[in-house]
Amino acid sequence: MSEVKRGLGRGLSSLLGEAVREQPIAGDAVREPGIQMIPIAQIQPNPDQPRRHFDEAAIDELAESLKQRGLIQPLVVRPMGHGVYQIVAGERRWRAAQRAQLHDVPAISRELSNAETLELAIIENIQRQDLNAIEEAEAYQRLAKEYGHKQEALAKIVGKSRSHVANLLRLLDLPESVRAALADGRLSMGHARALATAEDPAALAAEVIRRGLSVRETEELARGSKAKRARAPQQASPSGDADVAMLERQLRDQLGLKVGIAHGAKGGSVTIAYATLDQLDMLCQRLSGEHI
Repeated sequence: MSEVKRGLGRGLSSLLGEAVREQPIAGDAVREPGIQMIPIAQIQPNPDQPRRHFDEAAIDELAESLKQRGLIQPLVVRPMGHGVYQIVAGERRWRAAQRAQLHDVPAISRELSNAETLELAIIENIQRQDLNAIEEAEAYQRLAKEYGHKQEALAKIVGKSRSHVANLLRLLDLPESVRAALADGRLSMGHARALATAEDPAALAAEVIRRGLSVRETEELARGSKAKRARAPQQASPSGDADVAMLERQLRDQLGLKVGIAHGAKGGSVTIAYATLDQLDMLCQRLSGEHI
């Protein structure tokens, strides 16, 4: 296992050494070993950067600071050949340096694979609390799908609990309108987790935003929605058995998935429908008794 892989989960400073700590670089300051000045024109952003939303006003403020003091903390980049470098960590600083019209910026160059680059980008953004819940969940999903990372491995990489990773991944099953509200800050992580159990998350989310409800109030609203559904007349099960229909509802509420039971004199079958591979993974874990 490489030095990079062992360092993941302990943060950028343990991976890249003392050179990462903030220190003056501009002017006549002495640079630490491993830091080089790279022309800003030779640095490119990472198209797979997990962070999608940048505060433009904050970047403008940082640019004004860079005009006066230069860039204090170096970027982390990886060589892409022909003198071109790709950002691993520090895109916000790179954007501000462009606006400040800096010609060169301090950077630490490391040979990293695509998976290691994404892992480090996630770690850096999480440590700075720069990712919203959806961006973080999408980054975990990409590591899982493209690089085969299991939830337990993801949790170790980012220094979070497995339940945290699992809860974030479940947010990706929410309707698009709810995910958008979570991404732009109209809803919090707590709101989204409460809405995930509701009969109609999109409609309830709109009401939560309109009324400015707290997380606790949202949880009560979601519980009220489930209670109302339980009191409403239920469609008969294909088997016509009220007990079977009740069992279907219980399983549906427990699993969060659509469940159908076909029961006859000689037995029957249970059908569980899922929409995503993450839901299937969650179902397999629950059926095997592995709690998440």
